[in-house]
Amino acid sequence: MGVEMDTNETGVELTEAENELYDRQIRLWGLESQKRLRTAKILIVGLCGLGAEITKNIILSGVNSVTLLDDKLVTEEDFCSQFLAARESLNTNRAEASLTRARALNPMVDISADSEPLNKKTLEFFAKFDVVVVNGQTNEELLRIDTICRDLGVKFIATDVWGTFGFYFASLRKHSYVEDVIKHKIVSNSDKKKKYETVSIPTQRVIDYPGYSAWLDFDITAPSYSRKLKRNGPGILLLSVLQRFRTTYQRDPSYKTREADLELLRGIRDELLPNSALGDDALGLIFSQISPAVAIVGGVVAQEVIKVVTKMEAPHRNLFVFDPETCAGYFETVEAK
Repeated sequence: MGVEMDTNETGVELTEAENELYDRQIRLWGLESQKRLRTAKILIVGLCGLGAEITKNIILSGVNSVTLLDDKLVTEEDFCSQFLAARESLNTNRAEASLTRARALNPMVDISADSEPLNKKTLEFFAKFDVVVVNGQTNEELLRIDTICRDLGVKFIATDVWGTFGFYFASLRKHSYVEDVIKHKIVSNSDKKKKYETVSIPTQRVIDYPGYSAWLDFDITAPSYSRKLKRNGPGILLLSVLQRFRTTYQRDPSYKTREADLELLRGIRDELLPNSALGDDALGLIFSQISPAVAIVGGVVAQEVIKVVTKMEAPHRNLFVFDPETCAGYFETVEAK
């Protein structure tokens, strides 16, 4: 599947200060990868705890700019995991409240806030970005944004955390990347014995990632998936229930109405998945956003964004689930129908 390497460079040169600041990263993934990061424009929608974690990691990587979009206000619940918004910012816009601490992370990155509702944003707005990361939205809105991004050639990632449960879905269209292929090269060919040395050959690959509609069409009742439940656990079932709850009630389950919302969740589960492996214990772990889960899911999402921008290594395919009962993550490849 290897093809001729793309040798086009970004045309951007790092300053002396940038070379010094990003020295360890340059040693890790190379100068050209850091130059690609330096030109990347990232949109992060939803400045909850998960959004804050993703924002932090992406800013520290050294991208060109990060736009924080959120029309919601800071609440007491945000203080469980939203470390960019100060305590005194209660009842102010979440994106604007996150600016000061976000900018302090890396003064070389251009960071701005946008408090307009996401559903007011059109194609012209998303065309300004290389990668769009969205959390806190219904499936309908995620599908709308993904459709726009795919038309524009913009990479799209949907993600979320409920309590200690989280996921992301990567919609990257045809994504090209460079992978080091290990080969053995003959360095000596005597009559008695051949001698080899291991060489690493950068090779360009291309993978086609389906759109978000592939997840919406995923049949969680199919026998082929049911056989995986014992191994992976019911995380994907839980994701389906939570997204149905958000679509139905236009909100997430709240710790303030815990018992009533648990009853609603059980009703959705029993309607979608009669006699399923999704037990009541898992439903009790999805209130607020808990910091350890936010750190893990946010770290994975930010790492995938960096892979997408640098074109080094293959981003994971394509649905990631962090299970709240086992505290372990796994990947499911979701194919388009």
